[in-house]
Amino acid sequence: MSAPRRPRPCASCSARRRPRNRCQPCRSDQPDRRSPVTAAAAVLAVIALILAAPAPILLARADWPTRAPGVALVLWQSIALAGGVSMIGSLLTFGLVPFGDSVFRGTLELGQYLAGASLPPDTLFTHGLALSGAAILTVHLLLNLTSTFVSAERQRRRHLHLIGLLSDPLQGRPGLRVIDHAAPVAYCLPGGAESATVLSNGLLRILDAPQLRGVIAHERAHLQQKHHLVLLAFKSWHSALPWFPIANRAETAVALLVELLADDQARRVVDDRVLATAIALVASAHTSTVSPVGARADAPRPAPGRTTVGPAPGSPANRVEPRVRRLVIAQPPLHPGMRAGVLAASASLLVTPALLLFAA
Repeated sequence: MSAPRRPRPCASCSARRRPRNRCQPCRSDQPDRRSPVTAAAAVLAVIALILAAPAPILLARADWPTRAPGVALVLWQSIALAGGVSMIGSLLTFGLVPFGDSVFRGTLELGQYLAGASLPPDTLFTHGLALSGAAILTVHLLLNLTSTFVSAERQRRRHLHLIGLLSDPLQGRPGLRVIDHAAPVAYCLPGGAESATVLSNGLLRILDAPQLRGVIAHERAHLQQKHHLVLLAFKSWHSALPWFPIANRAETAVALLVELLADDQARRVVDDRVLATAIALVASAHTSTVSPVGARADAPRPAPGRTTVGPAPGSPANRVEPRVRRLVIAQPPLHPGMRAGVLAASASLLVTPALLLFAA
């Protein structure tokens, strides 16, 4: 009995060099070399889903970040970056499935088709939708980030100019400016050599010398550690994706973590209870005094990205309580093994999406 005859390729397929464009009889003999791209798209989608809800929710509810705010901040940044890359990468890799057996080749082939060549015969509407979604999401995030930083920089320059007009230098303390206002206010304005720490007369009246040293050390820590850049990045992410669960939780958690980091720097200058008393005094005074804007129409408004010792207007009031509790009640430091594990997990989150994209 003779073996079944293999379907003969059509004339057009015989002349083509790209086996992925062959007709069905021709493609039946070819192994599916695009399965790595499909698998990478699926894995990236799973990572994006995990980092979109379960991971930030669990981290926001955890107790250990207050014991190691620096480590927790690294993890939050890793979750944010890995989540964004995974979300865009999953859409990109799925959209490139018909175009090649790897992300690199698929991208090159996509460029050729965009230049005028015909699409592969197995291209579906969902592939085009995924590619469009990846492009739109990338552009949206980048434009929002740029707009946030440009707007913040413009307001920061204006605020520095107003502070120069409406405040006086604190005698013997370079870089400190005092505004004539009854409410206790302390915040920092980053600006390189023009950076300033702004205090109000109301703050100087309610704090003694050690407490004031702690407040100044706290604000200078924000400047030295560039916390305004971290806050602006998460603010931009939240404004770009307000419906995204991780964006809201991340911005709230990071705002507290940078305050804890500044507190840790101030603890090197003053006693823990002295700093806790200063924080509590400023917070309690805010409940009984008017806001800076309400007291003087020409008083400068704190610029976006700045941080305050007490709760700033519009900030959650419960940010003060964990700071004071952490200073008053001694907490054991995070175990070195757990610290190393969190840092390793953060590095893995950053590396895994990149490896999947390059290996696909």
